[in-house]
Amino acid sequence: MFESRAKPVIRFGTFEVNPHAGELRRDGSRVKLQDQPFQVLLALLERPNEVITREELRAKLWPADTFVDFDHGLNAAVKRLRDALGDTAENPRFIETLARRGYRFIAPVDSHAAASPILPALPQAHTTKRIRRAYLIGLAGIAALILLVVALNAGYWARLGFGGRHIASLAVLPLENLSGNPEQEYFSDGMTDALIADLSKIGALRVTSRTSSIRYKKTSKSLPEIARELNVDGVVEGSVMRSGNRVRIIARLIHAPTEQNLWTETYERDLGDVLKLQGDVAEAVAEQVRAQLTPEQHARLHSAPVVNPSAYEAYLKGRFSEVPSTQAGLKQAQDYFTKAIREDPGFALAYVGLADCFLQQGTYRWLPPQDASQQGSEAIHKALQLDETLSEAHSTLAFLKWQFSWDWQTAESEFRRSVDLKPNSIDGHEAFAWYLGWAGRRDEALAQVQEVRRLDPAFPLIFIDEAGIYYHQRDYKSLVDVGQKSVAANPFVATARTRDPSSGDYTKILHRQLSSHALKHLRNAYA
Repeated sequence: MFESRAKPVIRFGTFEVNPHAGELRRDGSRVKLQDQPFQVLLALLERPNEVITREELRAKLWPADTFVDFDHGLNAAVKRLRDALGDTAENPRFIETLARRGYRFIAPVDSHAAASPILPALPQAHTTKRIRRAYLIGLAGIAALILLVVALNAGYWARLGFGGRHIASLAVLPLENLSGNPEQEYFSDGMTDALIADLSKIGALRVTSRTSSIRYKKTSKSLPEIARELNVDGVVEGSVMRSGNRVRIIARLIHAPTEQNLWTETYERDLGDVLKLQGDVAEAVAEQVRAQLTPEQHARLHSAPVVNPSAYEAYLKGRFSEVPSTQAGLKQAQDYFTKAIREDPGFALAYVGLADCFLQQGTYRWLPPQDASQQGSEAIHKALQLDETLSEAHSTLAFLKWQFSWDWQTAESEFRRSVDLKPNSIDGHEAFAWYLGWAGRRDEALAQVQEVRRLDPAFPLIFIDEAGIYYHQRDYKSLVDVGQKSVAANPFVATARTRDPSSGDYTKILHRQLSSHALKHLRNAYA
């Protein structure tokens, strides 16, 4: 049985380690530290002043059947740990390196139970009735006082986010790749994207886009800083580790302003069950933040099918190859999606990816539009035949009907179905905004842009979306105004627009559209 007492908090220097919460703090402030460096720290603190061999650390951090560059992975973990502690290998204050042997923690360590009220032991059996009665009355008084304080300060605790009751917005930070192999980044990035996608199905929860959160990959910024920049209450962070066909995800939900760890869970499944695993994590997060799931949302999170492991791996590689949208990248992605379908003909998401590749190549004229339309249509209808509830599939079908068939009525219906299935999808609302802008429905298009801004205030392409709508309305004054805001908010965009547009970058495509029409009118209007 588990002991009722709290796990000991470990202190050394100005640092404090809480093993149960998985936190490292310095002078009370949380220090961002990934899982592997944290596990190295715990291993060293378990036996201070003793040599912990590299083999011991390997056994603790990596399962026996994990195929990774162990030396590189361990060295990187120790370096990150030293960086977090402000330590160096040359002049160590905390971690000493013993060449070819291992490491030793050399600073004084103080371990004690986490600060929490612990009731004194009950009186001995021979204690008098009067003392026992006084003891119980005192105990009842303390309990009543605690209840009174909690009741009077309920609003305060709620504002702090205790229990997750007032977390209404989330950012999913890029999950850390614990494989020790940089070539596995596609896997951790893909799992991050999938978790964002699943959480975006929950209408009661505002979730920032991947485009915004990916900027914080391997960042040194604190969680309160990130939360302020993204305008969110909570942050989901964690790690992914893959060993053969086994996947382990460690996920943490943190109340970002206070850096309080509200929830931590480890999930381990076969790769074939990874879609179900992602849904389980999303549902657990929703439960922690008290986000109410509709019956339809609950069913979609639980309806994930088993997928062939090789097919899922090929699918993730395909999505990874799509960005940026270069001709070579799209062709490689197409090959990966084709392989995924060959490995698992019932994998609906792979057909969506394949359709996206065909349609993007047709848009850039790297594939004859009629061929792109035909092949894209076959793939996307197959995806919907397999799973009619895929928001991504409805969005792709809407794009096909709009850009290739000019079937505006069906396109609008499919866009609406897409955002209904995934209310917090930035991609869905953004695509719908562009459609409405092209259709000349300015107010409705700008309303979709505002919805994107509400869902993700830090979305870096929001001004470009707005500019595109003004361009199609021939409102060049507003276009210039929003363009100036765009440059001020995202200086990198101005740089991107000066490069070769053939590479397919989103901002460069807009520049190509503007340069041939709008700029001529702008020169006349403001000459």
